Amino acid sequence: MKKKQVEIYTDGACSGNPGTGGWAAVLLYGKHRKEIFGAEENTTNNRMELTAIIEGLSLLNQPCAVTLYSDSAYSLDPFNKNWIEGWILRGWRTAGKEEVKNVDLWQRLLELTKLHEVTFVKVKGHADNELNNRCDLLARTAIKNFSKPTRQ
Repeated sequence: MKKKQVEIYTDGACSGNPGTGGWAAVLLYGKHRKEIFGAEENTTNNRMELTAIIEGLSLLNQPCAVTLYSDSAYSLDPFNKNWIEGWILRGWRTAGKEEVKNVDLWQRLLELTKLHEVTFVKVKGHADNELNNRCDLLARTAIKNFSKPTRQ
């Protein structure tokens, strides 16, 4: 059976780094669109970027073929440049032998990429990509309102 084709746009933001952070995702499937966002205290921009991706993928209730768009090289390069495989082989250490930061989130994201066929696409941040800009606005609004995760 052919997997459903889903597009997910994500973004994370932080007011201070560390500080209060927000994340957002816009999911598209056919004519359906879902926006999710939330915020956390005392976090980092990188954690929020990863959280946005994890939250978006976590909403899928069956294995899907996902094209995931993000402006975060931090989140995409480990998959697109196969760094994550090296991290795992080295016990979650970088090529420079330092501990990989945010291992808890990387491990959760890795689990999700095993459930879904995910293609990671880098988009230019704060440019002309309407849905990336929408995620940025939602993430910044979540920080401002410091809301719990919200699903529309």
